[in-house]
Amino acid sequence: MSSPEVANAPAEVDVVNIGGIVDTSVPLRPGVNVLTGRNATNRTSFLRALMAALGSDRVSLKSDTEQGSVELALGEQTYTRTLRRDGSGSRIQLDGEPYLDESTAANLFAFLLEDNEARQSVVRADGLREVMMEPIDVESIRAEIERLEAEKRDLETRLDDLEAARDRLVELRSRRAELQDDLEEKRAELDDIEANIEAAETSVEETRKEQKTFESTLGDLRDARSTLEDLRFETGTERESLTSTRDSIEAAREELDELDEVESDIGVVEERIEALTDRKRELDSTVNGLQNLIRFNEEVLDGENDLRETLRSIEDGPADEGDTGSITDQLVADERVCWTCGTDVERNRIESMLERLRSTSREKQQERRDLTSDLDELRTRRRELVSQRDRRRELQERIERLEEEADEREGRLERLAEERETAERRVRELESRADELRTDDDDELLELHSDANEIEFEIGRLSAQLEEISGEVEDIESQLMQESELENRREDIQAELEALRTKVDELERDAVSKFNDHMGELLEILEYDNLERVWIERRNGEGRKGRRSPSDSRFDLHVVRTSESGAAYEDTVDHLSESEREVVGLVFALAGYLVHAVHEELPFVLLDSLEAIDANRLDALIGYFSGYAEYLVVALLPEDASEITVEHHRVTDI
Repeated sequence: MSSPEVANAPAEVDVVNIGGIVDTSVPLRPGVNVLTGRNATNRTSFLRALMAALGSDRVSLKSDTEQGSVELALGEQTYTRTLRRDGSGSRIQLDGEPYLDESTAANLFAFLLEDNEARQSVVRADGLREVMMEPIDVESIRAEIERLEAEKRDLETRLDDLEAARDRLVELRSRRAELQDDLEEKRAELDDIEANIEAAETSVEETRKEQKTFESTLGDLRDARSTLEDLRFETGTERESLTSTRDSIEAAREELDELDEVESDIGVVEERIEALTDRKRELDSTVNGLQNLIRFNEEVLDGENDLRETLRSIEDGPADEGDTGSITDQLVADERVCWTCGTDVERNRIESMLERLRSTSREKQQERRDLTSDLDELRTRRRELVSQRDRRRELQERIERLEEEADEREGRLERLAEERETAERRVRELESRADELRTDDDDELLELHSDANEIEFEIGRLSAQLEEISGEVEDIESQLMQESELENRREDIQAELEALRTKVDELERDAVSKFNDHMGELLEILEYDNLERVWIERRNGEGRKGRRSPSDSRFDLHVVRTSESGAAYEDTVDHLSESEREVVGLVFALAGYLVHAVHEELPFVLLDSLEAIDANRLDALIGYFSGYAEYLVVALLPEDASEITVEHHRVTDI
């Protein structure tokens, strides 16, 4: 959609073969534009053509043509729409570049012809909330809320982990300092022992033949003891890891046991969604077909889509001027022609048929709204089931991985047990050999070597612990550097969630507020007898199965009148006069026009079928609406147009 600056820009609308129009060009000006004329003067056809140029698909071709077009020149921009019958002749294909890319809100709240859904929802006093919120994609809002909630949960888990890590960091730093002190002490102790060993070795006879063998044996013994201690330490660590792995398996199995198997439930829900989606497509097609049929018959009834030319085309040659015996003239003289068979049909029969079509259309639209609500609930249920199924799969995969890990650890423990047994035998053998080689003079030296061996092992163990703890400290410190970023993201998500959760509520409250304010102002201006107040009350309800959702609220329309004595009492919508009902419907549409900010992207409002409103009130109503639309295009009968005092541009030739 192109949105040029159109303030004070004149507009030109060229229409070919749309509705009852053959070819016309109509200028429009900023402000109020009044299309004046009797019925069957193509005013409604022109409005529908303008709707098509602005983006609506609710337009019909002239009955005896295969293609048509409309062009809207607005400022320096031009918007076009072409219509063409498909091969079957039953459907209209639309192409071109209209003003709007998406026309849902405009169809509801700016194109206010007789069949406008916002006006009709007031006529039937039903579905006000659904009509007002139709442009809002509630399902996408719910999906985005669920996505953000999942991301927020993940962030909170990570932040909780960081908080626990911070506490862990204090302990680790304290433990690291202790290890560093212990290492210093052990290294100092080792230095003393090594000095004693050096002194003891000096006192032993340098000529002793077995000295080298004895020292070699002591070295081997020291290495064997070190290997044995390493194996014992590794075995203890592996056992702790195995215990932790088994605990994780048990926790995962407990959670898995609490989750039901839902694969079949998902299939049932998906089948139901598919069935309802197919039914909704059928209803969409049916409703669109009914609306096209209603519009076509309304044009035929008003004389704007006459069958004269179509019927003449099947006669033998064109009718001569003044030929009163023409079949076509006989068919359309005092009665309307049935467009299906060409026979005479009394006007009231067509009107009765039209009312039945409208009633059927309203029923189908309500059924479609009910289906949409059911689909919303089913899709929510499907997401819940899919989430549960995915969690089951995650747990099953986790259990499999953990069991494999446990098996590997048990295998390592078995190998470590074998290696430790071998190491223990090796130590015993070396100790026995050292005893055999030892003399009295060697006792002190052997004891010193043993002490040095133990201290070296302890230094190795402490060094390994220090290295592990230092690595963990660095890892936690690195993680904590991300804490601020995670907290900021969590705050952003919380703000987004609050905005999404309140978006629908705020729109509904704003719609009710704007309707009540504008309705109050207009009732004062229009001065209806004994009509004190018309207002909408927004009520929250509870969805099926106890769930609350944005679609559970409703709009209740209230009417307050005053008796002859001046006492106020509540009346029903059914008792509103036709004029009162039309005004309420238009104000409801105006509220939607403002709430959904249609005025920010579309400067046009179109009004038609206002005959039920008397001329003086109509003048005030048009003046009121002109304050909210840069271009207000109104179709009026000549007697009503003559009473309009609001400054306006009048169009009499379409």
